Amino acid sequence: MDLVLRVPTQSEEAEVLRAHRATSPGVPNFLHHYQEGMPFRRYLDVLAERERGENLPEDQVPSTFLFAFAGNSIVGRASIRHALNPFLERFGGHIGYVVVPEYRRQGYATAILRQALQIAREKLGLRRVLVTCDDDNVGSIRTIEKNGGVLENIVTGPEGARLKRRYWIATSQS
Repeated sequence: MDLVLRVPTQSEEAEVLRAHRATSPGVPNFLHHYQEGMPFRRYLDVLAERERGENLPEDQVPSTFLFAFAGNSIVGRASIRHALNPFLERFGGHIGYVVVPEYRRQGYATAILRQALQIAREKLGLRRVLVTCDDDNVGSIRTIEKNGGVLENIVTGPEGARLKRRYWIATSQS
């Protein structure tokens, strides 16, 4: 599978917005830190600032936000958090990923997570990462376990109703 995790270029704005619209409202935060109508150049600058840890709200950590390209199409995205704060340690984890609906059930989630684990190891020096998912999300459970996830526990989610599965993955397995 030809899949590349990377930051889009300025000329790929239309493709980024297509993937965003295709995934929303089911995943309203597909584009982290994007505000409707924001100039695309500014959005790319915000992603770079977040990666460097600049202009972060007090409750957030530096993160690398990448889009999953299969050819010229965005099939998903990944957010790789450089560290954990108390909220991320319990509910969010180091890596979050989303696959655009039309590309689901084709192996992209597994490939996105695999590449995100490599980036976490090679660029951030993380030897072990936490990945979480809803307890009823069978697709994510399979994706995490295919990538070596070991279930630590299941906790009550931040909204109180949903259960969250917490998995640890050694990045050397990716």
